[in-house]
Amino acid sequence: MPLVCYSVGFFIARSNVIRVVTSVCLVIAFTRTTGTGFAKACPRHLVGFTVATHRVQNKVNKHQPPHLPYLQSIQISSLKTTTVDTKLEAIPSHQGGSIPSLPNIRAAVIVPGFLTGKDEFMPLAKSLTSKGIPTVVVPMPNWHWLPCLGGRSMRPMLERIDFTVRHLAAVAGNLRDFDRETLESLDESKFTESNGLIVPKESRNVASSDNPQLLIPDFDYNVFDLYQDFRYNPGGVFKVGGSAEVEEYPLWTPKGTFKEAPEPMGKVALIGHSAGGWICRAYLSQRSYGGKSYRGSELVHSLITLGSPHGNAPGPAFKGVEWVNRERLDGVRVLGVGGTGYKGDSSGTLTKNSYAFCCPFRTDGSGYDGDGVTPIQSALAIKEYVPDAETLMLDDVGHFCWSDVFGGETVAPGELDTRKIPKGCIIWSNVVLLYDVRVFCLVEIELTKSHREGRPWYGDDPVLDRWASWL
Repeated sequence: MPLVCYSVGFFIARSNVIRVVTSVCLVIAFTRTTGTGFAKACPRHLVGFTVATHRVQNKVNKHQPPHLPYLQSIQISSLKTTTVDTKLEAIPSHQGGSIPSLPNIRAAVIVPGFLTGKDEFMPLAKSLTSKGIPTVVVPMPNWHWLPCLGGRSMRPMLERIDFTVRHLAAVAGNLRDFDRETLESLDESKFTESNGLIVPKESRNVASSDNPQLLIPDFDYNVFDLYQDFRYNPGGVFKVGGSAEVEEYPLWTPKGTFKEAPEPMGKVALIGHSAGGWICRAYLSQRSYGGKSYRGSELVHSLITLGSPHGNAPGPAFKGVEWVNRERLDGVRVLGVGGTGYKGDSSGTLTKNSYAFCCPFRTDGSGYDGDGVTPIQSALAIKEYVPDAETLMLDDVGHFCWSDVFGGETVAPGELDTRKIPKGCIIWSNVVLLYDVRVFCLVEIELTKSHREGRPWYGDDPVLDRWASWL
């Protein structure tokens, strides 16, 4: 009961002081609930997971998605990676299922990375849509990640991915059909047709073909659902449910009310950022994850991962990565994208610690290069486990659009603007924890400065064109 009260207090409190107090109480209540002392948990698992988380010929999908005619082809390169000694032989994913073969459609779902949500990735979705790839984002705020803290089960995220993929797959994938399907599926009292475009009646300047996100309904998830998931979601450093191993997770169905989607009309693409990339691989799997097999490969034709950690590494946070690495990915085209230019010894404390966290040998991270969060070896390690996967290495490309999100305005080029930091927010080393009512964000000062000064991330033009043309 105290955990419910503290959770409610955290999300409704408008005073920053009250929110800090309730946050501390929430952690204490949780540790009492699980029976594990917080002090015994390894901080690196919590902090690191926040920022990161066989040679058999794959069967090629005969329905290859069309290339975009107005984008140039890209140079696909591979990088030899060092794998962990505990690497297991991959097993086949066993093709087949209850859904008949579907045509590929040119549409995509973006899966946000850890502790990010729809709002942070809507600009990327709009950019892809403007290039002829109707794109939506999994409709969730960043606090929906809280039950997954510390390397726990990703079933709450898999439910949201499945919900979004099925609703997008239920409509046709080209812009003309998006307009037609939108008029049929949306509330006609709120939308109308104007000059061949579907627009809201209250505002006739937004076309559905420019905003396919309108096709994805919201789902119901409240603070009481959060409490249940936070308490019972298995695995992680606390070994909730008895084990950190995916195969030993007790059955727990994540909370939330998800509207059932119509029958699928085609397969879509998945774009997973950071931890969202390896979680997409779990969604595509034919095996049971925490009591449910999502079999997403029946609805997905292609997967792009952006700065995702695919290499095995020690610790509970990588148990899920190890789990997906035990299975070949058949019937789905895969592109693993990684960035370089952010050296571990000169890009800030967060970068160095993140590289160390992803390292299979637990070095200090100073000898690695990457996008500022994920070392390039881990981002391109997908080739070791999905032999037919392609890889793309991008020079001088960062992990995230740090300066464009909530809190990014606090970091001016060359300095931290403390005048813009709300009272009560926390500054630790070169990381700032900012929060407002129902919104929070971790801002890494060095990486934010780099992005504000013009260094691109995966979603900036022309970097975007280099990997988007692969779809």
